[in-house]
Amino acid sequence: MSDGNGQEAAGYLDRQMLIAMPGMVDSNFAGSVTLLCQHNEAGAIGITINRISSFTLGELFSQLNIDCGNDTIRKLPVLEGGPVAPDRGFVLHSPQDGYESTMEIGAEIMVTTSRDVLSDIATGSGPEKYAVALGYAGWGEGQLETEMLANAWLSVTADTDIVFDLPVSNRFDEALGRLGIRLDMLHSEAGHA
Repeated sequence: MSDGNGQEAAGYLDRQMLIAMPGMVDSNFAGSVTLLCQHNEAGAIGITINRISSFTLGELFSQLNIDCGNDTIRKLPVLEGGPVAPDRGFVLHSPQDGYESTMEIGAEIMVTTSRDVLSDIATGSGPEKYAVALGYAGWGEGQLETEMLANAWLSVTADTDIVFDLPVSNRFDEALGRLGIRLDMLHSEAGHA
């Protein structure tokens, strides 16, 4: 996709959250809100932000041999980021430079996959806001666009309040609310005009 100046333009779903429609049949995504980290001609990658895994951050630190003496941090839940590579960690966080493997999602959100951010979080010197997830959601070339045309997803601009501050159980309803929609207003079947 070109921006008209010969430069490659970002995907039109960059900095968006995908909200699964009620008709979503894939159990990996039913009732989910997924923050898109990257969208381009090759496909898309996102992190689901409203599903809690069976792990705590303390358990993750133990597996990685990272010391953390702060029980509040150790008890934080780890999210199920998606069905792809569920053994791989992703840290969504407020801007903080200096990490080995970081990508900017927007002005207020970054994603880091390197261990150094977890070490900083464990010592209290990490980003001000963060969410840790295992796994990610991935779509191949044209797959997400096809799903959007089939009314599988709604999209809304990414919001740091939803990503970092809201309780996980409220994120779906709040994301819908940003569109002026309530779940009871949606139908599992959609038509095209």
